Amino acid sequence: MRARRPLRIVVIAPLRFPIRRPHAGGLEAAVWSEVDALRSRGHDVTFIAPDGSDFLGDDDVFTLPSLQWSDRAEQTDTTWPETYDTLNAAALARALDGIAADRQKYDVISNHCLHPLPLHRAPTLGIPMVTTLHTPVDTAFVDAHRSARGAGSVFLSVSAHTKLQWQSAGVPSTTLPNGVDPEAWPLGPGGHDLVWFGRIVPEKAPHLAVDVARRLGRRLVVAGRVGDARYAETHLFPLLGRGIDYAGPLAPDALAALVGRSALTLTTPAWQEPFGLVAPESLLCGTPVVGFAVGGVPEIAAAAVGMHLVPAADVGAMTRRAAEVLTDAPRREERAAIRRAAAERFSLQSRIAALEEIFTGLRGGPTELTA
Repeated sequence: MRARRPLRIVVIAPLRFPIRRPHAGGLEAAVWSEVDALRSRGHDVTFIAPDGSDFLGDDDVFTLPSLQWSDRAEQTDTTWPETYDTLNAAALARALDGIAADRQKYDVISNHCLHPLPLHRAPTLGIPMVTTLHTPVDTAFVDAHRSARGAGSVFLSVSAHTKLQWQSAGVPSTTLPNGVDPEAWPLGPGGHDLVWFGRIVPEKAPHLAVDVARRLGRRLVVAGRVGDARYAETHLFPLLGRGIDYAGPLAPDALAALVGRSALTLTTPAWQEPFGLVAPESLLCGTPVVGFAVGGVPEIAAAAVGMHLVPAADVGAMTRRAAEVLTDAPRREERAAIRRAAAERFSLQSRIAALEEIFTGLRGGPTELTA
């Protein structure tokens, strides 16, 4: 349902990376897509995000500083520099001060920040806040949600798995899965090679995909940003060659083209993946997926065509299942059916329409949501 009049929305981004393409990860891709889609539907979006992000306006107070690392070797996707609180969180506090000073200009806040400060500040902002839970339970967030709970705030989870995790910690939420833009992931012709794409970090475990590819005797292309240099240099890069290629972090069109001309996507999460955008992105290209059944991933498989799951960390089972899928590789009409099912279930526009309903309901004051 389209909102009755344009909404005035503040979107708060995560603090780690600029929100731009090529995306640093699935979280950044989800936030970028939300802002882009809301603006394309006529809403007025004020963006609080790190320097270098798309969609930033002229007000410097809403442009947050980049992370300042003293030692490049320390940079990983799970650590923070010493200046995080004194520089980055302090800048976020000033941005929130700017929002509070002009609160009459805004209808709702869409909070994707992984720092608990926006939740702590919710009672003083005077604007309803919708916080999306993208991660496993974080104790600082749990404590902060108590501040926001009575301040016109609601919480969304990207999967039922994530909802149950946070609910067990005392944070109720409504499930609203991430969405993917079908136009950004067009139907591809398929091919012979395997593909793995995502962040190069231990919890994504691309080295396991290499093991599967070698057992199958198939070429594998790995694409993505290195988020943990030590892991990449120790566990992935030594395996390159002999049919294992690293394409680096690709621009969106190039990545979609790679996935679309692949026979099969392997997903190898070694953690309780909250959602996993890689699967619906691949399926939209018509490329089937074989992955580990962890976290919220089985929910995607249950709502999709062409996605096959095996027990977590079971490389042998993944190899056998991949061999079966490759033996009966989908033809063009079957790939089109895989795409149609993914578009029906994981369309970005469906998610944005649901957000509009939530935001419109909150514009007049707090509301209750049900799963």
